Amino acid sequence: MKPTLFVLAAGMGSRYGGLKQLDGVGPSGETIMDYSIYDAINAGFGKLVFVIRKSFEDDFREKIVKKYEQKIPVELVFQELDKLPEGFTVPANRVKPWGTNHAVMMGKDVINEPFAVINADDFYGRESYRVLGDFLSQLANSKNLYCMVGYRVGNTLSESGAVARGICEIDENHNLLGIVERTQVMRIDGVVKYKDENNNWVAIDDNTPVSMNMWGFTPDYFAYSEDYFVDFLKKNAGNITAEYFIPLLINHLVTNKMATVKVLDTPSKWFGVTYPEDRPGVVAKLQKLVDEGVYPSPLW
Repeated sequence: MKPTLFVLAAGMGSRYGGLKQLDGVGPSGETIMDYSIYDAINAGFGKLVFVIRKSFEDDFREKIVKKYEQKIPVELVFQELDKLPEGFTVPANRVKPWGTNHAVMMGKDVINEPFAVINADDFYGRESYRVLGDFLSQLANSKNLYCMVGYRVGNTLSESGAVARGICEIDENHNLLGIVERTQVMRIDGVVKYKDENNNWVAIDDNTPVSMNMWGFTPDYFAYSEDYFVDFLKKNAGNITAEYFIPLLINHLVTNKMATVKVLDTPSKWFGVTYPEDRPGVVAKLQKLVDEGVYPSPLW
């Protein structure tokens, strides 16, 4: 059973100022997402699911889906504010999306096999899709065993400023014990550091695993997501900006020993456009990968 690639793209329209401005950063105008899908297909993924907002469905089908549907089966699902459990309504003045794990919940009706979750606009690297695809392809009908690609923090930094990273604690068997979101992580005088709750900079090793929102799940994860979303909504009824993030549920599951999450090491270097100043560097890195023969140009 080939795993599915589930791409979180509901924020695309707002982040990019409309799909017409989806940024071409590859030598032949490829987007970062083009490379993700190319790598996933080559790693053995058999289906592509995008979660988007209904408001830009037509534009998305024309500009994005058409590009891939001859290469791999494609499905669309939709994340909207009013997709809530029975008995709940959207709070007045709520405009912020419900978060990444709410987006994952939208795939329940079209995903019946092990699946990976990625951000649409992050470059994860060929090796990451290989290790993730290999792990997922062995899960078959298993339950309560998930995975996360753990990037080495030194391979994920921006040269233009601090970044937010989910710093992971793992045991000797590479099982995840917990994730702590650090909103300011950067290299200072050659050393990777994060700012803690007391505003102090704390040094960490370059190889410390961090989450870049590249996950692997089996379909039983949807039931956990729905159950815990009810708890989340009860606790956050008055908070119009609270978001139901994947690490929130993952921490709940591993802390209560309801599931095991394997942290898969990757030598891949993550990159993306965190700051406008990052774009030239991304263009240069993709050109270098093409020059080295890692990718063809044009990609397709």
